[in-house]
Amino acid sequence: MPRVKRGTVRRAKRKKLLARAKGYYANKSKLYRAAKESVDTALKYAFVGRRRKKRDFRRLWVIRINAAARENGLTYGQLIAGLKAAGVTLDRKILADLAVKEPASFASLAQQAKDAKPLPVARPVRAEKAARPVKAAKARPSSSATA
Repeated sequence: MPRVKRGTVRRAKRKKLLARAKGYYANKSKLYRAAKESVDTALKYAFVGRRRKKRDFRRLWVIRINAAARENGLTYGQLIAGLKAAGVTLDRKILADLAVKEPASFASLAQQAKDAKPLPVARPVRAEKAARPVKAAKARPSSSATA
C-alpha cells in the first residue's frame, strides 16, 4: 500500500478546527488537541441546546397563557380544555402572543372557553376494586405478654 503523507489536507483540517475554536480561552484556541476537545464539547452542547430551546419556549408560552387565563377567571388547563371543546385550534405560541399584545382578544377567547364548558371526564370504577371486602386488622400479641 502506498504511503500517504496528507500534507495540505492535514493542515487544512487543523486550520478549520482552530478557526472554530477562535475566541476560546488560552490553549483551547491555540493548541490543536485542546482546541479539538473544546470544539467537540461545544458542538455537543449546541446539539442539545437546539432541542432544549423548544422546551424552554413552550414553558414560557404556558406560563404566559396561565397568567392571562387566571386574570380571566380560568386556570391554564380549563382554558385549553375549553378552547379544544369550542373548536379553537390556536397553538400555544399564538395564544401567548395574544395574551401579551392583545389582552382584549385573549379575553374573548377565554370567554369562548368558559362558554364551551367541557364535561368532566368520569373515571370508570373497576369491578374488583368496588366489590372487594375490607380486611380486618390482625391483632398482634404485645411484647409484655410473652415475658
